[in-house]
This record gives sequence, structure tokens and C-alpha cells, in this order.
Amino acid sequence: MLAGTAVAEAPRESLRPVIREDVFPVALPSLAPETSLRPLLRPRSLGQKVSVVPPVANRTAREVPSAVGKVCRDRDLQGTEVGHVPGKLQGCGIRRGAIKLYSVSGIPLSRPAVMECDTAYALKKWVEGGMKRSVKRYGGGVVELKVAAGYSCRTRNHKKGAKISEHGKGRAIDLSGFDLKNGDHISVLHDWGNGKKGRILKDMHRRACGPFGTVLGPNSDRYHKDHFHFDIAKHRGGPYCR
Repeated sequence: MLAGTAVAEAPRESLRPVIREDVFPVALPSLAPETSLRPLLRPRSLGQKVSVVPPVANRTAREVPSAVGKVCRDRDLQGTEVGHVPGKLQGCGIRRGAIKLYSVSGIPLSRPAVMECDTAYALKKWVEGGMKRSVKRYGGGVVELKVAAGYSCRTRNHKKGAKISEHGKGRAIDLSGFDLKNGDHISVLHDWGNGKKGRILKDMHRRACGPFGTVLGPNSDRYHKDHFHFDIAKHRGGPYCR
């Protein structure tokens, strides 16, 4: 075997494998993960209790001041003592014994309402003997009364020159609707005269006539299309209910 021939037949290129750039267009070091695979430390918050935003009913209860308690010598009426309420207009105001009512018979008001004790007594009588009997088990029952107005120093229907409203004496309350336990809502404006909710509202309205001296609803006039007006005014011919 000739030495020259052996050299000529040897491959001219190295036998070491060459990395092909057409297969790996990105440099090999870039194939490594950009972030460390080491597990991160758990945030401290994971070991702590997470605060959960309570439902509307619970949140309302939490916002009740600690001073709220029995008023009008009735544990079913929860509120604060207000006492004397001066009036900006002649005929307005509450001379003494005014309260700010937060709940009645265990059912909270959507916002506290200032009134006389006699108004609170009438509201309790209606809630227990009227409203609850009307709603029964529908939607799980009422869990909040939607208050449209309590004490307000003004004339009737805000008309200039009219008589002072019973609201201006702490003797009235307006209710626009009722929240139910299942999250549903009964609205005077939207449900009056419609289906099951409409029948419930009509029965509520009827049962309020007696506990209250004046009961007004959507059928009375255009001023009461969206709420019930209840007051304890006394009329010669008995309760006035429309």
C-alpha cells in the first residue's frame, strides 16, 4: 500500500459532528429557561386568612353603629335615641322621643329612618301581621325593607304652600321595595299589578290599612307610582287607603 494513496483517500473534512444552523437557528445557550426553575417562596398572605366581602345583608348589619339597641321600650325595634328634632318650616319637627330606626322585628331597613315611636309601633304591627303574611315563604322571605323616605321637613308632595307632610312630623315612612333571601327583589314600581309579586304587593297594601291611618300606593296618584306611603294620621271616617 502506497503512502501517497492512503493520504489522498482520507476525508478532507473533519469527522466531528457539526451543528447545523439551518436546524438550530437560535444559539444553544438561548434554549435554556429564562427564569430559574427553583420554587419560589410562598407569599406570606397564603398562610393568613383571606377576608371575604360579605353579602349585602351582612354588610348592612356590620355598618350598624354599636350604639344601636332597643328603642321605644321594644326589643323588636332596634335603633338609637334622637330626642328632639327641630323643624326648618313651621309645623315641622318632632318635639321629643324621636328615634332613628335601623331594624324592625329582625328585618333591617336599607337606611335608618327617623320617626316617632308610634310610627315605629305601626310599622312593626304591619311587618309582623301584614308584610310577612303577604310574602309567606316566597323567595325565602323578606330580608330588607327598602326605605324611600322617613322624616323629611317638607310639604305634601313637595307642593309649595301645601300642608306639612306627615313626614315632616316623624309620623310617616315610604317603602319602595323588599329584598328577598334568595337575592330576588320585589319593587313597587316594576312589580305592582304584575304576576305573583304584584299580588303580594296588593296584599301588603291591603294589610297596611289599619295599622296605619293613611296608606297610599300606585293606584292613588302619580306621586306614589314607585312606593308605598304609610302614616299614622287619624281621619274622621277611619283609615284612608288608596
